[in-house]
Amino acid sequence: MDGIETLATTAAVGSPDETQRLWVPHRMVYVSDHQQPDHTDCPFCEAPSKGDADALIVARGKTAFVLLNLFPYNSGHMLVCPYRHIASYEEATAEEIAEIGALTQHGMAAAREALHCDGFNLGMNQGEVAGAGIAAHLHQHIVPRWTSDANFFPIIAKTKAMPQLLGDVRDAVAAAWTHP
Repeated sequence: MDGIETLATTAAVGSPDETQRLWVPHRMVYVSDHQQPDHTDCPFCEAPSKGDADALIVARGKTAFVLLNLFPYNSGHMLVCPYRHIASYEEATAEEIAEIGALTQHGMAAAREALHCDGFNLGMNQGEVAGAGIAAHLHQHIVPRWTSDANFFPIIAKTKAMPQLLGDVRDAVAAAWTHP
């Protein structure tokens, strides 16, 4: 314990330690913006007005659409969003709920084909207190998982490896997407 206390009290700024760092300055936009967007600045409301590649949209339905998460947990992390700006699953219409479910199924199939993933985490964080990064606009997460994606890096090396670029993933999943 003496070595740790000595290191902590004598180390200067920039001194090496056991933590490896990946510099990802693009995340500062996400980290520094502590305000939840509302309907006037919601990225999920804005995305459909852009081109698919620019907005990272994989597929569009009648009441909902699928896009890649700009700050993914894993490669291929998709979000299924209704076009309407609603915050809660309880506010969704039966048609929106059905299409969110269908788009989730299609997204999983496309990810299996394009990315060869082994499984998925699916979920919705309802409200800021529940961890929703954008609480004002309902969205379902589709997070592809691989047997080897949970390794020692995040725990020991405090590093998350992302093996594919967002644009490349969007192109692969969109190409594998089959419309009902």
